[in-house]
Amino acid sequence: MASRLSPQQQIEALREEIRRHEHLYYVLDTPEVTDAEYDALMNRLKALEAEHPECITPDSPTQRVGGKPREGFVKTPHSRPMLSLDNAYNEAELRAWDQRVRDALPSAERVRYVCELKLDGLSLALHYAPAADGSAQLQRGLTRGDGTIGEDVTSNVRTIRSVPLRVDAAKLKAAKLPGNFEVRGEVVLPQAAFLKMNEQRVAQGLAPAVNPRNAAAGTIRTLEPNIVAQRRLDFYAYFLLHGEGDNAGEMLLPTQTEALAALRTAGFRVNTHATTVDSIDQALAFIAKAEGVRDSLGYEIDGIVIKVDATAQQRRLGFTGKAPRWAIAYKFPARAGITRMEGVLFQVGRTGKVTPVAALSPVFIGGTTVSRATLHNADEIARLGVRIGDFVQVERGGDVIPKIVSIVEDAQHPRGAEPIVFPTHCPRCKTLLVREEEEVDYRCVNASCPARLEEELRHFASRSVMNIEGLGEVMVAQLLGHTIAEHEADAAAAESEVESEEATADAPTREALVHSVADLYTLTKEQLLTLERVGEKSADSLLAQIENSKQAPLNRVLLGLGIRHVGERTAQALADEFGSLDELIAASTSATEGEEDKLTRVNDIGPKVAASIRDFFSNPTNLALIKRLKKLGLTMPAEKRVTTSTLEGLTFVLTGTLPTLTREAAKELIESAGGKVSGSVSKKTSYVVAGEEAGSKLDKAQSLGVPILDEAGLRALLSEKG
Repeated sequence: MASRLSPQQQIEALREEIRRHEHLYYVLDTPEVTDAEYDALMNRLKALEAEHPECITPDSPTQRVGGKPREGFVKTPHSRPMLSLDNAYNEAELRAWDQRVRDALPSAERVRYVCELKLDGLSLALHYAPAADGSAQLQRGLTRGDGTIGEDVTSNVRTIRSVPLRVDAAKLKAAKLPGNFEVRGEVVLPQAAFLKMNEQRVAQGLAPAVNPRNAAAGTIRTLEPNIVAQRRLDFYAYFLLHGEGDNAGEMLLPTQTEALAALRTAGFRVNTHATTVDSIDQALAFIAKAEGVRDSLGYEIDGIVIKVDATAQQRRLGFTGKAPRWAIAYKFPARAGITRMEGVLFQVGRTGKVTPVAALSPVFIGGTTVSRATLHNADEIARLGVRIGDFVQVERGGDVIPKIVSIVEDAQHPRGAEPIVFPTHCPRCKTLLVREEEEVDYRCVNASCPARLEEELRHFASRSVMNIEGLGEVMVAQLLGHTIAEHEADAAAAESEVESEEATADAPTREALVHSVADLYTLTKEQLLTLERVGEKSADSLLAQIENSKQAPLNRVLLGLGIRHVGERTAQALADEFGSLDELIAASTSATEGEEDKLTRVNDIGPKVAASIRDFFSNPTNLALIKRLKKLGLTMPAEKRVTTSTLEGLTFVLTGTLPTLTREAAKELIESAGGKVSGSVSKKTSYVVAGEEAGSKLDKAQSLGVPILDEAGLRALLSEKG
């Protein structure tokens, strides 16, 4: 008997059935059908949609993978920054955080915490928007990126079966969600999928991935969704945010406990190992329990995240410059193993620093095979007394960076005989190494050292600096004259998890196209087409990215120049203070005896950083590089955060909890009006803005006679001077 349902109705019924089975399998881990039965349903839906293409919709299960490979990812701002968390490594640090939270809130208020597993993957933000049928459909998926701007990886996110492509109206109603909302969570690669992926890579003659976290990050940024779909990535949701309006990016529900429950009701995968507690003692009990089941979870975790439950309390606690005050990550103790040290490599970084790296017999530690570990510097080698051939205890510090913590010596582990000799000359360019007074590191001072140049190019092109998409390790190696085979062979030889500044060891086999960062702006399409795996589209894309970087603001250019001790915050402060590179150079080179140092007048810049800046801009080679960059079209605009000059010339210090403004909001108000916010009180402080529970900063302000304002006084000052 022919079906009485129309093709549209048959298709929609099949979709709902498939969605239900996907939820059971990928979210709840309770499948009701075999893989073959699921495939039969999917094939039937594909056939019906092929017969009736007018019925195909973006949220159909058949549309998780589709379209041609992408040529790159569009960068998109987050609704609010995706910040990292401060860490606690022991009970004392966790209790100290708990005390800070309670001290910052009224003593009569009850404080509850939500404890969740700290999944070892990569953060993702999913945006949903209302559809005509009352459901909410996935619109966009963004990586964390630099925290402020992420990459749009929606085509790859759609392949993750635990990510709902739509949330139907009934689930929205049950979860009490609007049609427009944002979900943040973690993408992980389960251990079984990681092992299977590595088996396939080895069979293909490729090097195995180092760990599941790196593999997940690499997968989500793969430009071919079909490849992403072959790997069983999982998504665990843990934040529920407003999706539009003035509250976009703010917490959607009154508590984190309610948010996790709503996410489950809406059909998202939420980790079952989560609990709400009334005290830090209960949180510590949860931590102990989580450590006990850590190895049986089937995915990597590296600690526990503890969050203040109440959204209102979160708002009052606010943020530091980099992390929320209302949450902390308790990191598990480092995992350790014993292995033999076979040798030492000396790697040269962007600033010329030479880092000794131990080459180890591979040892499996906490889900990762470790074959390299940092030895930090010559002083650390001397302190350990380590020799080549020694058996050593290796830890993954903070579960990330392998390091040698001690020598193991017993009947089964005899001492090695060969001492470690720290080089006197650069391993790459043979320049005599220099160790400055009061420093522990030896450095190559040759600005043209090829090892330094390779790291300099990578740094210059990175996302947080000039943001040149496509200028990765392989491209940099080719621009410096290496073939891909040479680069991969060298990378395999130097495979390491060490967070040091690595460099290619072998000499290039052909002439380099780039000898400084300025040469990037002289590259031609014809030159790029001579490189391996570079076609018309990729060459055009890279040249467009390089051209776009000419508009990078002054603070990013300063960061890209690689001035020692100048990080993101200092670069921004310099750009805000001087407004142009010429003014900064003048301030760095024109001071006369007895004149106040113009550099140390800038907040957070002390004598050591000022000296480093002066040294950089006094170097003729560096000045020649800047002159050439300008000639090649870099505009270096100063993107000051100032929109008015209302508070220009005034310095503020914030302390305590304000009635309606978070610390970050107050800081933004002051800086957008031309004022500066400092972290410490001095005679140069113009005003201290104090709220409830103000501490030692208020006492110091009173002792120095610095004027004190409350929130109303700050707003009045803004109004009066405006």
